[in-house]
Amino acid sequence: MKSTIGQPLRIITTGGTFEKTYDPLKGALSFGDSHLDTIVAQARVHAPMTLQVLMLIDSLDMQAAHREQVLAACRAADEANIVIVHGTDTMTATAQLLGTARLEKTIVLTGAMVPFEVQNSDASFNLGFALAAATLARPGVYVAMNAQLFAWDHVKKNRELGRFEQA
Repeated sequence: MKSTIGQPLRIITTGGTFEKTYDPLKGALSFGDSHLDTIVAQARVHAPMTLQVLMLIDSLDMQAAHREQVLAACRAADEANIVIVHGTDTMTATAQLLGTARLEKTIVLTGAMVPFEVQNSDASFNLGFALAAATLARPGVYVAMNAQLFAWDHVKKNRELGRFEQA
């Protein structure tokens, strides 16, 4: 099996809590611009990568057509290493679609329980962990959350504890 370490990466964002911005006038979370370029710059990531904003939606609003867009973007990507920023509520459904497609790529989905812009967010750490996983894991589809890497078909979100677990 050919190593993918040092190969270009693609980060695709679909939005989710990770990408939400707090609007102090409305007192609500909403979407503005993607935070990916800021996070990558702050982390001083110098690996070759492409940042792709596919959509900025809450994963509870994600429908089958949106998931098909994610699959199409992964198929079209020249890169063999892909990280997808996704909302955590339906991340496993998208992972399942990608996993059953059996692409010859390493695809890692990640997200955040707290938006990047909010203090004590897990967004930056989860993205860094997912980038490392995408370069080190074998081809397949994974969910990377809070320093754990799960195969797409062995993961679930524990809503009561606010974390992902082995299924």
